[in-house]
Amino acid sequence: MDGPAVAHWAEFLLATPVQFVVGWPFLREAARRARRFTANMDTLIAVGTLTAYVYSTVQLFLGDELYFETAALIIAFLVLGRYFEARAKRRAGHALRALLELGAKQARVLRDGVEVMIPVAEVAVGDLMRIRPGEKVPTDGEVVDGASAVDESMLTGESVPVEKAVGASVVGATVNTSGVLTVRATAVGSQTALAQIVSLVSAAQAGKGHAQRLADRISAVFVPTVIGLALATFAAWWLLAGDPVGGLVAAVAVLIVACPCALGLATPVAIMVGTGRGARLGILIKGVEVLERTRKITTVVFDKTGTLTRGEMSLTDVVPGAAGAMELLRRAGAVEADSEHPIGAAIAAGARERGGELPAVTGFAAQAGYGVRADVDGETVWVGRRKLADEAGLAVPTELAEVAERLESEGKTAVYAGWAGQVRGVLAVADTLKDGAAETVAQLHRMGLQVAMITGDNRRTAQAIADRVGIDTGGGPEGQGGGKDTVLAEVLPADKQSEVARLQAAGEVVAMVGDGVNDAPALVAADLGIAIGTGTDVAIESSDLTLMRGELSGVPTAIRLSRRTYRTILQNLGWAFVYNVALIPLAAIGLLNPILAGAAMGFSSVSVVANSLRLLRFRGQGHRRA
Repeated sequence: MDGPAVAHWAEFLLATPVQFVVGWPFLREAARRARRFTANMDTLIAVGTLTAYVYSTVQLFLGDELYFETAALIIAFLVLGRYFEARAKRRAGHALRALLELGAKQARVLRDGVEVMIPVAEVAVGDLMRIRPGEKVPTDGEVVDGASAVDESMLTGESVPVEKAVGASVVGATVNTSGVLTVRATAVGSQTALAQIVSLVSAAQAGKGHAQRLADRISAVFVPTVIGLALATFAAWWLLAGDPVGGLVAAVAVLIVACPCALGLATPVAIMVGTGRGARLGILIKGVEVLERTRKITTVVFDKTGTLTRGEMSLTDVVPGAAGAMELLRRAGAVEADSEHPIGAAIAAGARERGGELPAVTGFAAQAGYGVRADVDGETVWVGRRKLADEAGLAVPTELAEVAERLESEGKTAVYAGWAGQVRGVLAVADTLKDGAAETVAQLHRMGLQVAMITGDNRRTAQAIADRVGIDTGGGPEGQGGGKDTVLAEVLPADKQSEVARLQAAGEVVAMVGDGVNDAPALVAADLGIAIGTGTDVAIESSDLTLMRGELSGVPTAIRLSRRTYRTILQNLGWAFVYNVALIPLAAIGLLNPILAGAAMGFSSVSVVANSLRLLRFRGQGHRRA
C-alpha cells in the first residue's frame, strides 16, 4: 500500500470516532427532529457531516478526493463552542446554594433560663434566642429584650445599621453590630425572609427560559430547502440529462457547499473571541442569549449600596462650633474608638487618618440607638444623635442645628459632639460614591440609555446620591428613565424584583446592576443582570454579565462589547447565508464540483473566523451610540 493510500485510511480511522462518538449528540438530535418532521442546526450539521463522511468512505475505495477532515473539523469546532456555553450555564444553580449558606448555622436559645447552642434547623417558632454583638440573627423574630443596631444591608441595601429595641422585628441572616438582643422566633425554615429570597431567585430562573438560537431559526427553513435542492439536483441530472453519476456528484456538491461550517462557526467563534476579549477587560459573559438581550436594553437600573456607592461608612464633614476642628475631631474620635457601631467606627477611623493617635478615654458607655460617652482629658464627651445631646443637657447652637439639617438633607448622617454643657460641633458620615460613578451614568446617557437607581435607603439619602451621580429625576415620562420612578427608595428585596417587572410590563428592556444578596432576584428577573464582581457570590452567580474588577466603568464597556459581539454574530450568519445562497446554484448545475465546494466552504469558514477576530481590537473606549 503506497503513502497516499495509507494517509487516506488513516483519515478514515481518525474521522470515524469523531463522526459517530463526538458527533453523536448532533446525530441523535437530528434523528429526533426527523421523527417529528422538523429541522434545526443539528439537522444541518448531521446531514452535512454525514454526506461528507459517506461520500469520502465511498471514494476511499474508488481513489477520488476525500472530505473526512471537513466533517471532523465541523464537529470539533461546534462541540468546543457548546462546551464553553454549557460550562457557563451550569454555574446558575450555584446561586441558590450560595444564598442558603448566608444564614446562621447555629442559634443560642434559652431553655429553662440557660443558653443552649442548637442547629438553626431545630429552632421553633416561639423560642427565645440570645444574639451577641457580631453574631448573625438565626431566624426572623421580634426583639423582647435589649437594644442594638442591626446591619441589614445584605437584605435591604440600607447602608446604615438599623436601630432595634423591644418590639422591633429582625430578619434572619442579618448581623447584630453592638448590644445583646433577646429575640423571639416568629418564622423558621421556608417562612423566613432569606428562604423567600431563595424562592424568588428559583422562580425567576425557571421563568427566564432559553432563547432559541438565531442559527436554528435560519436552519428551520434552510435545512429542508437544501435537502430538497440536493434531491432535485440528483433527479434533474438523472431524468433530464440521463447522467445519474453526474447527478450524484452535483447533489453531493450541493450538500457539501451547504454544510454548515461557516453557519455553525458563526456563533461559537464570535462568542469565544468576544468572551475572551471580555475576560481580558474583566467582563464575564454567560452565553449567546445574553448578547441577544443586551442589544435591546433601553433602561439600566442601578442598586445604590455597594454598586454606585462603596457600601461602607466614612467621615465626610467636620463642622466645629465652640471648639477647634482638630480638638473636636480628636475628642469625638477618642470616644468612638471603642464603639462597635459602624458610624462610630467611621468617625474614629477618620479622626486617626486626619489627626494621628487618639487620646485614652475612661468611663466609656454606650446608649444603644443614641450614641456614646466617655471621659477625655478630664471632660465627659458625648457623641451621638440630637436626642442624646438633649438628654445630656447639652445646649445646641442654632447654627449647628442648621448645619446638621443641611447635612441630613444631603443624605449624610449627622452626629453631634459636645462637652461642658454645650454641643461643640457636628460630624457627618456617609456612604460615599464610587470613583467614576457619575461618568458611568453620563456614558450610558450618551449611549441613548435611560438610567434609574433603586435602593433600600430612605428617600432623602437616595435623592441626594442620585443628584450627585447625575440621574435626572426630572427627565422623561414615567418608566422611561425619568420622572418620579427614576429614583426608587425604601425598596425591599421582593419589591426590587417587582419594580423590574413593572418596568418590563411598561415596555422597557431592563438591565439591573447590583452586588448584594438583596439584588439576586432582580438580577435574575431583569432582561440583563450585571453583577459587580466585588460583591457577593450569589449576585455574581445570578447575573448574566459579571464585572470582575468591580469598576462601574465596566457597565457601559460590557454593554458595548456585548453589542459588538452580537453584531459580529449577525455579520457572520449573514455572510454564511449569502455564501450558501450564491454557491448552491453553481453546485447544482455542475459548475462547482465537490473539491471546489470544499475549498469554497473552507474560505467561508476562514472569513467568519477573521471577522470574529476583529473583536480582539475592542478597547472599551468611546461614547458613540452602541
